[in-house]
Amino acid sequence: MTSYMPRSDADFNNWQANFVTALTNYLSDLGLTAEDITSITTAQTEWTTAYNNHIIAQSAADSARQEKDDSRQTYKTELRRVVNQLQVNPQITDAMRQGLGITVPKSSSSAVGVPTTRPLPRVELKGRYQLEIHFVDETTPTRKAKPSGMIGSEIWVKIGDPPPTDPKELTFVALDTATPYVMEFSGEDVGKTAYFMLRWVNTKGESGPWSQTVSMMIPG
Repeated sequence: MTSYMPRSDADFNNWQANFVTALTNYLSDLGLTAEDITSITTAQTEWTTAYNNHIIAQSAADSARQEKDDSRQTYKTELRRVVNQLQVNPQITDAMRQGLGITVPKSSSSAVGVPTTRPLPRVELKGRYQLEIHFVDETTPTRKAKPSGMIGSEIWVKIGDPPPTDPKELTFVALDTATPYVMEFSGEDVGKTAYFMLRWVNTKGESGPWSQTVSMMIPG
């Protein structure tokens, strides 16, 4: 038999409030007094207090979880930035990489040449103050895999007009080992246009030709 009492707390809370109010209105018709339903009103007071405390605690937990998630994302972005810089540091060894718990590039029996192809970049809106940069190789535009011997793609940016006409106008962002890369901006950059250029870097730290320039307005 289906219970007349709703299962969810919110629906039950609405139902019980209506029940007690209606019961109070029917007391004289039922030959009852307020004292006859003291146990009901006492239990209602305890329930209302407990339910409201639960709502407050749940709201605080949701807020804390969102703060945790935001903090984790910010921390991961900073960690990736440092790891990308470490990966192209000529002093780092595979033993160091293993100790740090970061990617150890696969060794190749064949010599790794200087990159000759270019990344094909694409930029999308990610979130507030965030842009997401995707890249594939121009020779395999339907695949996400990097060209053989490449450690990743360097990402460079110029914020604000006019568009760059020389790579010297760009600022290094990161060496990203796997597409896509999420870039965080500050509030002062909102509304400005971010111009990106990319180039492959091999496992010896040698860079290839520049990609075409892609751009998008920084969201606030």
